[in-house]
Amino acid sequence: MTFSFPRIASWFATTIFVIVSSSAPAWAQFGLAVAGVGPINRSMGGAAVAAPIDAAGALFWNPATIGGLERSEMVFGTELLIPRTTITSRVGAGMLGPTTLAGTTGGNNGVFPLPTFALVYRPTDKESPWTYGIGFFEIGGFGTNYPVSRTNPILMPQAPFGRGVGPLYTQYQVFQIAPSVAYKLTDSLALGLAANLDLGTFSANPSLFAPPTLLMTPQGPAPVYSSATGGRYRWGGGFQAGIYYQSDSPWRFGAAVKSPQWFETFTYNSVSALGHPTTPKFNLDFPMIASVGTAYTGFDRVLIATDFRFVDYRNTNGFRSTGFDERGALRGLGWQNVFALAAGAQYLLTDALALRTGYTFSLNPVGNAVTSFNIGSPTIVQHSLSLGASYEVTTALKLSIAYVHYFQNSISGPIVEPFAGPVPGSSVRTAVAADSVILGASVSF
Repeated sequence: MTFSFPRIASWFATTIFVIVSSSAPAWAQFGLAVAGVGPINRSMGGAAVAAPIDAAGALFWNPATIGGLERSEMVFGTELLIPRTTITSRVGAGMLGPTTLAGTTGGNNGVFPLPTFALVYRPTDKESPWTYGIGFFEIGGFGTNYPVSRTNPILMPQAPFGRGVGPLYTQYQVFQIAPSVAYKLTDSLALGLAANLDLGTFSANPSLFAPPTLLMTPQGPAPVYSSATGGRYRWGGGFQAGIYYQSDSPWRFGAAVKSPQWFETFTYNSVSALGHPTTPKFNLDFPMIASVGTAYTGFDRVLIATDFRFVDYRNTNGFRSTGFDERGALRGLGWQNVFALAAGAQYLLTDALALRTGYTFSLNPVGNAVTSFNIGSPTIVQHSLSLGASYEVTTALKLSIAYVHYFQNSISGPIVEPFAGPVPGSSVRTAVAADSVILGASVSF
């Protein structure tokens, strides 16, 4: 295939349009951060810091590794995500009536398409130390969609008809364009750098992060929150840097750092419970992620890769603080820093067919004590298992498929109200599990 910049630019622009117009919130594993991108990287459990086996995984986890690809490559991928979420809550007798109230509600989530696009170009001049790339990914997010409930206390209507949050809706998406470059210092050592340009969208109903209006009820004053759905995409940015070492031995090593992604303040046009205009605001950034990885190719037709990651939520706007302030507004989600492991293996069954499996583990960033503040951000999955395969239809075209199962995890804690604190005898539990099927194609040139 002959490299044609106008053709590549046209494909890239078309792909970005499709991604922005059709994508849905990612069901992430490292808190809100995705564990990998594209069918090949996902089938390896996301391990890629020292294992450049496709353009998407290389660009996403370590730009220094794009020079390790055998040829220039373009990757298209779509993940079909099927999440399953439930929320259960309980309040004792006398709090909202003469009897104990308890109920369980499932999320109306549906199937989410999550596309991936990546392009790596290696100059035809074999002596050139430079390799170039660009990727477009959804790097993280979360989303919930629960109906109002008369039996599930936390989903009961807001005052004056109840003391819950009403129908709960959240959607947070972060898209990233990552132009990247790698430079070989020696035959074994390469450096990489990416300049990240981000677009983020965040909607929530109700907007617990904004001061509420107080209405009188038979149980006393009760907060009523406006919605935060009348917003727009916000711009953000950051960078990524990496290093990759490949010696004559079977071992490879890599390390990379994704800086925090700093965003404009999210603002919304809304109306209070008394009909007054209001403009909820929330500062929400994306956390820094640091990774180190190793890969081993000492077994015939086998590649084994392992990555270790650190995700810094405690120093990130929107996550470092927690609880309600004196005005009744939520300070933040109160997440903990997490360490994570990604491991994968690839076996070349034939020259055309590759089989893969992967496993990912992450500490849970959401503690039980802050369950009440995170019913709209249930990003608590800790374990996932993946399987995948690729088949080379021709020397230029490869088709790939992967399946990922996210094992169920849950957290539980007391219901916490603004001004009053934890409700005596109350509890709220949120549970999450999911499955994904990822399809993709790689074009080499």
